[in-house]
Amino acid sequence: MSQELRVKKGQRAKGKGQSLSRAKATPVKTPSGAKKPPTTYHLPPTNTQAHPRHLNWLERHVPSILISSGIVGLFASMMLSIEEIQHLKNPAEKLGCDLNPIIGCGSILDTWQGHAILGVPNQFWGVAVFSVVITIGFAILAGAKLKRWFWVGLQAGMTMGFIFMLWFMAQSLFVLEHLCPYCMLTWAAILPAFWYTTLYCIRAEHLHLHGSLARANHFIQKHHADILFSMYLLVIAAITWRFWYYWQTVI
Repeated sequence: MSQELRVKKGQRAKGKGQSLSRAKATPVKTPSGAKKPPTTYHLPPTNTQAHPRHLNWLERHVPSILISSGIVGLFASMMLSIEEIQHLKNPAEKLGCDLNPIIGCGSILDTWQGHAILGVPNQFWGVAVFSVVITIGFAILAGAKLKRWFWVGLQAGMTMGFIFMLWFMAQSLFVLEHLCPYCMLTWAAILPAFWYTTLYCIRAEHLHLHGSLARANHFIQKHHADILFSMYLLVIAAITWRFWYYWQTVI
């Protein structure tokens, strides 16, 4: 009997030792040493400037817009370059683009406005610029993924071209009082190229709008074609108003 009691006491002591060893092996978590739960970062929702449907539409159509606008502008620039060479050969000869007392390019080719940048004829610059626009359009159409800096640079170039167009338009209407037909064709080409490049850069968030422009962005996206059509109407209205004294004699 005593032997059995000794065995039971030994088993109880062994069990206590194992429990103590387990207690030592398992550290007790204290408030100061407790593990912190993993930090979850909640990013603020992106303030996107593009509705996915609008962005997809532009991604599909911007290449064709650049290509078609570039082809029209390149054609006009090349035709005016031919007229320039012909005019240099025979200054007294009437050019094929001289249609009436208002519409013609012969009287503009000799002005400083026609050689505004470094004395080079404007149409020669046009040949180079519109060729680049066509190349960019085909590159995008072929699947090229252009970086943000490239789009910002393209936007800067389009903006300078648009400003130059407005300046030359004002010179034609109020200073030269003459309209070059090929120049007007380049105006028609620059407007959609500038407009839809700007819209794409905004919708793809290459450009960021703030304040009232950001609030008007949704309206601009929704009515982009109407706004472009209004631009054309404004140009036609300005030409009609400025030379109404001549148009009413023709009607």
